[in-house]
Amino acid sequence: MARNASTATKTGFTLLAWAIALLLFSPILWTVLTAFKTEAEAIASPPTFLPETFTLENFGAVQARSDYIKHATNSIIVSVGSTLIGLIIAIPAAWAMAFAPTKRTKDVLMWMLSTKMMPAVGVLIPIYLIFRDLRLLDTLHGLTVIMTLINLPIIIWMLYTYFKEIPVDILEAARMDGAELWNEITHVLVPMAIPGIASTLLLNVILAWNEAFWTITLTSGRAGTLTAFISSFSSPQGLFLAKLSAASLLAIAPILLLGWFSQKQLVRGLTFGAVK
Repeated sequence: MARNASTATKTGFTLLAWAIALLLFSPILWTVLTAFKTEAEAIASPPTFLPETFTLENFGAVQARSDYIKHATNSIIVSVGSTLIGLIIAIPAAWAMAFAPTKRTKDVLMWMLSTKMMPAVGVLIPIYLIFRDLRLLDTLHGLTVIMTLINLPIIIWMLYTYFKEIPVDILEAARMDGAELWNEITHVLVPMAIPGIASTLLLNVILAWNEAFWTITLTSGRAGTLTAFISSFSSPQGLFLAKLSAASLLAIAPILLLGWFSQKQLVRGLTFGAVK
């Protein structure tokens, strides 16, 4: 049917796809352009699209007020660390649910998914009190733990979906050759699911990088990530749009570059098993 589509139809769908992409990208584009404007131009009415006066002073002011390198390093440690810990826990769990299911497996999967439907503020007080008593407030390892816990259901669900696409016969053949459980997972299952694992890692790094509620609530200055870095530029003295845009651009630039360079791997992993 796709081969019989007319050139006009293909052109129409292409233009529609570009229009949707530009619409979704427009807030990021506006942030990028505002970061290079002066404060007076950023709040001008009617607004200007391109900067009339191109300036880099906002980035200097942002760095002078907050240590960008420190916050960026904290974001890398928390996002990558929580994702790796989540993978270590999720790979055996997803293996068990995919290849050794019980009558409760579907119930457990739905329970894990239901935890993502609960508002984070619903568990704010107990989590805060636990972190206070364990002295985990404003610490990188405490923030890594909470990021691991909130993203673990997604990691398990994604890996479970990828593992279900792997033929059981291959694992049974490995067992007949004498492979033990650990060897079966590390030498057979994981190499075959590399695209799915890679896309899971990338997606959860992005989710942990963008998490704002817990990073702002559980940190103050020492373990603050880039989301806390952005929030610090909204103050009672006023909303400085140009500086806030510069801070936002500095915060999203690393993850945008990561997504850009790994998009093929991400798409390959997200469509893993879709075509046989």
